[in-house]
Amino acid sequence: MPTITLEAKIFREEDVYVALCPELNVSSFGDDIEGAKRSLREALEAFLEECEAMGTLEEVLEDAGFVKEIDNWRPEEPVVEEKMALSY
Repeated sequence: MPTITLEAKIFREEDVYVALCPELNVSSFGDDIEGAKRSLREALEAFLEECEAMGTLEEVLEDAGFVKEIDNWRPEEPVVEEKMALSY
């Protein structure tokens, strides 16, 4: 079975925790951090399964910047990654 490594970011918004996978723009939530992670995992599995069923999984992953290596997908590694502060 192919594998993919995805980033998960957890934010607290009032009384819930929101989990976000920025690469695929999939999010979910939970009452605590572990619940948010579990919920995000379920949402990502459903998203990937649906893409696979529609025949669009490879296109979606490639558009999101993933590279296929044999049966596994990995995110493309940036040459430089930094945060920038801008005034507007």
